[in-house]
Amino acid sequence: MAVILITGGARSGKSAHAEKRARSFPGRPVYIATAEALDAEMEARIEKHRRRRSTDWIEREVPLDLLQVLMETDGGGPRLVDCLTLWLSNMMHAQRNWDHEVMKLAVFLRAQKSPVVFVTNEVGLGIVPDNALARSFRDAAGFMNQAIAAVADEAEFVVAGLPMKLK
Repeated sequence: MAVILITGGARSGKSAHAEKRARSFPGRPVYIATAEALDAEMEARIEKHRRRRSTDWIEREVPLDLLQVLMETDGGGPRLVDCLTLWLSNMMHAQRNWDHEVMKLAVFLRAQKSPVVFVTNEVGLGIVPDNALARSFRDAAGFMNQAIAAVADEAEFVVAGLPMKLK
């Protein structure tokens, strides 16, 4: 079992790198997508990601119930979750107890049989946001990233398409 966390900024190359990492494990990979195509721009982004991947990926769209899909897919091939930050945003928007869900995920990951690669955004490197909602999201993302990094076997930070090993 391997848990790998890949973080970086927007358009840093983290998703493409995560796809390579997931493909390095044996078995047919499962792509667990947390994004929802709520508008044309997001629909185009999702389609761009699909075109980049080969058709041998099993795709699961999971905006909220990430733990359930990880349970269902454990014991098969590697899994790629893209991305944790959107999952967090979805939970906050749905007014779910996101911090409880993050801690459940962190505990759950210790018992996984199949590799799982997570993509997440590093949102704490910029200026302090000017509104309470943005500050709350930034803080929640930082908490989530720390919790998952703590249980991950490996962590990488991607900048300009170049991964830097953190753990």
